[in-house]
Amino acid sequence: MPTNKKGDRRERELVNRLDEAGFAVMRAPASGSATQRELPDVLAGNGDAFYAIEAKSSAGDPIYLTGEEVQALVYFAQNFGAKPRIAVRFDREDWYFFHPGDCYTTDGGNYRVKKETALADGTDMAELVGDTEKVTLEEATERGTATGTDGSDDDDDADEGVRKLLQAVADGTITVDEAADALA
Repeated sequence: MPTNKKGDRRERELVNRLDEAGFAVMRAPASGSATQRELPDVLAGNGDAFYAIEAKSSAGDPIYLTGEEVQALVYFAQNFGAKPRIAVRFDREDWYFFHPGDCYTTDGGNYRVKKETALADGTDMAELVGDTEKVTLEEATERGTATGTDGSDDDDDADEGVRKLLQAVADGTITVDEAADALA
């Protein structure tokens, strides 16, 4: 039972952080108790961005989600008009967010997020709520050369990126709006 209490406390912490950032936020009823439908842990929106969030926390071990949990999150988010996000929090770290399509999928069809992955590749709270935008050194370098006229293969790279986005839309892992935001 202590794990459940800790998970509930972490969810309330996430709700409070999103509320402080100006989002309207609510925790869904405890899974299985109020409804037979699988609901995300948290719904949050600020008029510009709407998220359906499945929240998980860990002392340090990798965080796993079943394929069914992630499918239910994506299904709900698409029908609700929200962006699906997996929120992970490791002890002594902040919250990090992932689109389900960006998480590692195990051979058994489950999803895994390691602490190192969260810290290196996750979207932090400031970026999620629109206060900052994370840009890696590689991305900054690519942005600088993509606008150049040096005859490089940047157009091919851009075309490949567009193809990947379109495939993600076709697969249902991102929405058309998310793809449009990525292209903007």
